[in-house]
Amino acid sequence: MTIRYETAQPGDEPVLWEMLTYAASMDGDRPDAIERAQRDPGLSAYVRGFGRDGDLGLVARDGPDAVGAAWLRLWDGAPVAYKVATATEPELAIGIRPTHRGSGVGTALLGQLLAEADRRFFAVVLSVREHNPSRRLYERMGFCEVSRVVNRVGGASLVMRRAR
Repeated sequence: MTIRYETAQPGDEPVLWEMLTYAASMDGDRPDAIERAQRDPGLSAYVRGFGRDGDLGLVARDGPDAVGAAWLRLWDGAPVAYKVATATEPELAIGIRPTHRGSGVGTALLGQLLAEADRRFFAVVLSVREHNPSRRLYERMGFCEVSRVVNRVGGASLVMRRAR
């Protein structure tokens, strides 16, 4: 397996939608998962129109296939209880195909993305469901819990923040 890490471009929006279905625990392998994510107003803000000012992302590819992506996006709308990004602190989204989880792709994506983010932003925020094992990755990368919120499906999520 030779993984390449490339800067996400506006044309990578379909890849980001796919990876968002994995990140949002939407059974990304189901044929309707991407359409459901695109119809969900709580999720569409993470991807729709990717490439605007402040967007930053990476796509991991194994040959021609995208196997993961990590991206940051500033919030530009009215406050929403479960949205943790602000106009100055972007929110992280990261998704890895199940076939490539545990292979180091997520660690590599996040490490490279945060290195670039440190040049642009003072801090990065994220929310993660309280029992999601990816929480350990975020903690290893310097994220600390700052609060808890009720997520879009009514469960508990941790809000985590990493300052440079």
